[in-house]
Amino acid sequence: MAASNINRVIITGNLTRDPELRALPSGTSVCELRIACNTRRKNGSTGEWEDKPNYFNVKVWGPQGENCSRFLAKGRPVAIDGRLEWREWETQEGAKRSAIDIIADSVQFLGSREEGSGGGFAGSGASRGGDVPVDQRDFEPSPVGSMADEDIPF
Repeated sequence: MAASNINRVIITGNLTRDPELRALPSGTSVCELRIACNTRRKNGSTGEWEDKPNYFNVKVWGPQGENCSRFLAKGRPVAIDGRLEWREWETQEGAKRSAIDIIADSVQFLGSREEGSGGGFAGSGASRGGDVPVDQRDFEPSPVGSMADEDIPF
């Protein structure tokens, strides 16, 4: 039995520039996004935790790409589900170049449009004016001793 390959990417991050929409000669539209996604690392010399940004090129095809161009802007947080695609080309000077892009199968807009200009990541649950209302009571601590032993469901 042949082994199956899996090529799946899921990331969340913020747009580093406005989306760029273009149409191919066939009429198909493609939107290009640039996303920054931070990784936390410990600095070996200082011992402090630091954020290191990673940058990814994302291509979104068809009507979904048109929606990205219409509703997204620099700074807006997004979640991307897609696959990696490697490509290579030769420059006019004859140098070989290569890049890895994320081809998006779905793009989820996080936060709100107002947060697009450098707003925070909506994953914290505290987005004001977001697409999904947040019940602030979900983040309040439970009163101590509010459950009797017989109330525990297991």
